[in-house]
Amino acid sequence: MLDKTMRINYLYDFYQSLLTPKQQSYMSLYYLDDYSLGEIAEEFSISRQAVYDNIKRTEAMLEEYEEKLLLLEKFQKRQVLINQLKTFTGNGKVIDEEYFEVLDALEKLE
Repeated sequence: MLDKTMRINYLYDFYQSLLTPKQQSYMSLYYLDDYSLGEIAEEFSISRQAVYDNIKRTEAMLEEYEEKLLLLEKFQKRQVLINQLKTFTGNGKVIDEEYFEVLDALEKLE
């Protein structure tokens, strides 16, 4: 399982276009630029609590989007399958039926 920060960063990458500009700004500053709540509050002339509440609501929204659309889950499954394909071709193995099964599974995720 991904740690929370990495998970939120992935979710943000996948779903940022569904967020408002203000939500995008807060999330980008907090998670990507490593600003503190106080620094974001000062930047936007609002309270730290308002920033915190907005970030927590936005995190919940990102999780909801993932629950419905599963973009991160599918991405992770694709990565596993791609890594499996790399081991088949990288270790001198003869490409066999198993290779094509993994390839078919990868194509179906799209």
